[in-house]
Amino acid sequence: MPKPRRESGARADTRPAFARPPGAPAAPPRATVTRSYDDDDDDFEQSPRRSTPRKHTRDRPSKSKNSPAPIETTEQRRRKKRKRNRDVSGAILEEGRAGPKHTRHKSHYFDEKGYEVRKHKGQAGQAQGNNRKRKWFWIVGGLLLVALIVIIAVAVTVGKSSGKKSGSGSSGSETTTASTGTPTNQCNSTDVPDSAKGNPYTDSSLWADSTDFNCTYTAETVGGLSIMGLNSTWDDTTQANDNVPPLNEAWEYGKMPIRGVNVGGWLSIEPFITPSLFNYPSSANVVDEYTLTEHLGSSATRVMEAHYATFITKQSFEDIRNAGLDHVRIPYPYWLVQTYTGDPYVKGVGWRYLLRAIEYCRQNGLRVNLDLHAVPGSQNGWTHSGRLGSINWINGTDGATNAQRSLDIHDQLSTFFAQPRYKNVVTIYGLVNEPKMLVIPKASVISWNTKAVAIIRGNGLTGPHLTFGDGFLALSDWQGEFQDVDDKLILDTHQYQIFNTGQLKLSHAEKIRLACTGWTSLMIGSTNTQTGWGPTLDGEWSQADTDCAPSLNDVGTGSRWAGTLDYSNMAGQGQNVLTPSCPTAPQCDCAPANADPSSYPDHYKDFLKMYAEAQMHSFEQAWGWFYWTWKTEEAVQWSWMLGLKAGILPEKAYSPDFDCSQDIPDFASLGLSEGI
Repeated sequence: MPKPRRESGARADTRPAFARPPGAPAAPPRATVTRSYDDDDDDFEQSPRRSTPRKHTRDRPSKSKNSPAPIETTEQRRRKKRKRNRDVSGAILEEGRAGPKHTRHKSHYFDEKGYEVRKHKGQAGQAQGNNRKRKWFWIVGGLLLVALIVIIAVAVTVGKSSGKKSGSGSSGSETTTASTGTPTNQCNSTDVPDSAKGNPYTDSSLWADSTDFNCTYTAETVGGLSIMGLNSTWDDTTQANDNVPPLNEAWEYGKMPIRGVNVGGWLSIEPFITPSLFNYPSSANVVDEYTLTEHLGSSATRVMEAHYATFITKQSFEDIRNAGLDHVRIPYPYWLVQTYTGDPYVKGVGWRYLLRAIEYCRQNGLRVNLDLHAVPGSQNGWTHSGRLGSINWINGTDGATNAQRSLDIHDQLSTFFAQPRYKNVVTIYGLVNEPKMLVIPKASVISWNTKAVAIIRGNGLTGPHLTFGDGFLALSDWQGEFQDVDDKLILDTHQYQIFNTGQLKLSHAEKIRLACTGWTSLMIGSTNTQTGWGPTLDGEWSQADTDCAPSLNDVGTGSRWAGTLDYSNMAGQGQNVLTPSCPTAPQCDCAPANADPSSYPDHYKDFLKMYAEAQMHSFEQAWGWFYWTWKTEEAVQWSWMLGLKAGILPEKAYSPDFDCSQDIPDFASLGLSEGI
């Protein structure tokens, strides 16, 4: 747990005690407003924000030096005597010891019976006023009193409600919350020292968004990673839905299936998820995050943080929970932690957003799978590793150096996430996403995995299960491998039909059947140590039945479905597919799959939903699944959020309409073209 924020003695916290962090100084007591009325007018003096009322003289000197001393009336003497009891406490009122009640209208005072007890300019008297006038005064006064009571009651109720909400999960001295989803910076950065100014991480005045961040400056780090932005309290009693335990109760992995989603394309960007970031002419050669940030130069920090602040927000995690999901896989790149000579990436800024995302997951009872999606040198040479091209991790000229760098990054990360605050929310921790073991030797990756596990566990991160990628090898190839290293390892496989031309050509019914029979037996076989490695989950999958989404296969490369996949200008990226690969080849068109879902034929919607639910059923026969991904700008069949809106995913992830025990319809006989 982070230490409470260090603050100067002069700074006081004005929030109620339950919402202040431990040790935070309270504000000075609210001033008692002391009013002094003279005998000539109704003006008063006020002493705001003072713990001791300012002393007032009851009777001021006359304006004229020669005026005779004022004569003290009987009533004034009485008032002097009563002065000590003017401010009557609630307890005295309730016990009936307050004495006669007086009300004031302008300069007149009335007792409970409506008799005037003090007239304007200090004249004594006890004359009866006009009864009708007194009645009117009482009616108006009563109505005003009732209105005032109602206003105060509402204000107190709202204040308490707000305090409870903020007190359970935050207690930084300057936590800000935006009233809308628009990024805004409400930090007061006056406490930022000169040494920290200009740094986009430690200088809060430079933040694009301060929503739910602790703005108080701190130089404190854990594992060399800043805790700035974090609040010092949290609540682990929330559950994602009634079917799963709250965070502070154990999840029975292997018995309870994971139903999760990735937040891909956010901290690690991909062109097909956010094409707006890659909207450049081909001559600019902006194809991945490396070339994008290189092209942006000095504006890279501004552009990337704007993306971090807006693409995935607090509302995203609330919606994920409402969709019936219970886990979130958060892909993130190494440059959130460190950059190296020649790297154009924006260093560190995304780290604060990663930490905030974990807190948003916590608030919604969502368990987190931290996925190191990109390591130095690139583990597969694909865009999601940061740099499209060759592999320079383990393999290549700098392979050994980059392998060690990635171990050093795990050293920092595991030290940070070993803090007690993360033990209930970060329950899965990934070693590296999709190492391309068709190129990198299997033994070398296993050796690196073994070192990474030793570092992670050695730093005290003993709670989470650790995932390692299948490396695109057959799951059966892992049987007997990488054993006796740790008792909480999970094999992570990513199953897609659309990157295989043979599977692309299957009919709608055959694709569902493959998911139900082929993948179910695959997952069951992998989970059984007699036939496979052991605990297995599917960390990525999609309901897309084509590879038609623009830039899915890299910027400007085309698709297998339409036979336009051309890697001629990208050596080593893959084989060209220049012959259409759909069931109705050669008549294959990407337009229907990329159309607005409102134009989808009803039977196509039925297929897409059934296809998704078949995969869910299959993966739940093992340890569960994480859909790829929650949000895209345009690719509906790759977005749970957009698919849910389109009616092609179940309203609740835990309550699908289809499972693999049911009959699979022949969609062609229902009139659905196999070319869509």
